[in-house]
Amino acid sequence: MDPISAFLTSWKIPVGQWGKAFIEFVVTYFQWFFDAIKQALNWWVDGTSSLLLMLPPVVLAVLLAAFAYWLRRSWTLALGVLLGFLFIINQGLWKETVQTLVLVVAATALSMAIGVPLGIWAAHKPRVWRIMQPVLDLMQTMPTFVYLIPILILFGLGAAPALIVTIIFAMPAPVRMTYLGITSIPKPMIEAGESFGATKRQLLWKVELPAALPSIRTRADRGGSRSAPRRAASSRARECAHRVRSRPWDARGAD
Repeated sequence: MDPISAFLTSWKIPVGQWGKAFIEFVVTYFQWFFDAIKQALNWWVDGTSSLLLMLPPVVLAVLLAAFAYWLRRSWTLALGVLLGFLFIINQGLWKETVQTLVLVVAATALSMAIGVPLGIWAAHKPRVWRIMQPVLDLMQTMPTFVYLIPILILFGLGAAPALIVTIIFAMPAPVRMTYLGITSIPKPMIEAGESFGATKRQLLWKVELPAALPSIRTRADRGGSRSAPRRAASSRARECAHRVRSRPWDARGAD
C-alpha cells in the first residue's frame, strides 16, 4: 500500500459509532414523540379499515366500482373493477385488500398534502428549489428497505411505518409536478393578474393553482400506482419481522 493510502486508512472515521449514538439518543429522548405519531396513524388506518370491513364485501365492491365509473365515466373500467374485487373476495383476500387500499389512499392523500405546498414554495423560491432538488432525487432513487430499517427502529411494527415509508417515496412526485406546473405558467398570464391589482395570495389561488391543476392532477392520478408497490414491500417486511419475533421457527413461511 502506498504511503498516502496507508495514511488515509490509519485512522478510520467512526461513522458507525456516531450513527449508533445518534439513534440511541433519539430513541431515548424522543421515543414519546414517535409513539404519538405511530398511535395517531395506526388509529386512523386501523379505524378506517375496520369501518370499511363492517360493510358486506359485495356491497363495498359495488360502491367502489360505482366510484370508478363516476371518476372516468367508463362502464368497461367499472366492470373490470367489480370483477377484480369479486375475484379477490373469492380468493379470501378481502381483508388484506381493504387494508392495502386504505394505506395507498392515505399515503397518496398525505403525500399530496405535503408535496403540493412544498412545490409551491419551491416554485416561488429558486434557492429553495436548488436545495430541495438533490434531496428529492435521493428520496426517489434509494431502495425502499434503506429507509424502512430506521423507520422500523423509530416506529416499531404496524401500519404507521408502512404508511410513512410509502409517503417518503411518493412525496417527491407531487413536489416536482407542482413546481413544474407553476413555473410553466406563461408570464403574460401572471402579468395580467398583476395588472388587475391581484395580491400574491389571489394570484396563487386564482391564477397559478388553476393553471397548474392539470399537472398536479396527473400526479394524483398516478399516486396510487406508485404507492402500491412501496406499500406491498413495507407490509411484506412487517409480516416477516412479525413472524421472526413471534415464531422464529416459522419465519420461512413468509417466503
